Amino acid sequence: MEIETSNRGKVDMMLAGIDLAWKNEKNPTAVSIGELSGHHLNVTGIHPALSGLNELKSIILLQEELYGVAIDAPLVMQNSFGQRHCERQVSVDFGGRGASCHSSNLERYPNPAGVELSRHLESLGFEHLRHADNGKFQIECYPHPAIIEIFSLPKRLAYKKGPTDAKKQGQVILSNYIKALGRSNVISLSIIDEFQTYLDHSYIRSLSGEALKTNEDVLDSIICVYIAALFSHSVPHKCYGSVEDGYIYVPKQPCVN
Repeated sequence: MEIETSNRGKVDMMLAGIDLAWKNEKNPTAVSIGELSGHHLNVTGIHPALSGLNELKSIILLQEELYGVAIDAPLVMQNSFGQRHCERQVSVDFGGRGASCHSSNLERYPNPAGVELSRHLESLGFEHLRHADNGKFQIECYPHPAIIEIFSLPKRLAYKKGPTDAKKQGQVILSNYIKALGRSNVISLSIIDEFQTYLDHSYIRSLSGEALKTNEDVLDSIICVYIAALFSHSVPHKCYGSVEDGYIYVPKQPCVN
């Protein structure tokens, strides 16, 4: 499939990565838009600090040629209590490396934003785990284990919790890994100049409070859109759980040397 874009020629498909706030009415969401051409992904749009599902849906509708979406949030949730089976499975494989899953259930999240978003995407033709050759797809992903696999790390990269200085340093390290994807032989990554600030060390170290959290969300959304690109290329992976009861897609492909 090829899409004609007015300024950049032809791309294979347009993809989105969404770091979705699970409690969407309280916390912001970040979205990265990328254009995949062969084995190269170019991030051409970043939408930070979106408020609520309606704003997010509007951004999605603006991407008329959007073909695939990877979302960091539970998209299928049937369990009333405890963890989904896929969350328990991921925790078995990655818990020893610091990347266990949070628990998602209908008691804790009676109106889960991810489920609503997923159903909206389904109404637009995006099917769960559909092979990219067969039409539009959506997948649930989880950045922590994906980062471990993509960058061949021994354990979870710490950039979300702890003292502010520790979170800043974690984001600096993650930004370096993201930049390293520019030389990947699997799928190389570029980000247009307008959005390079999110990876800038001095900028990250200048942040605090909500601004630091917004930058974290943006970095996660970049990882998510990269995961969407990996899915479209059918790289080695493991899909925990099922579409019926909830699943998490984790690429098993090292992408940098």
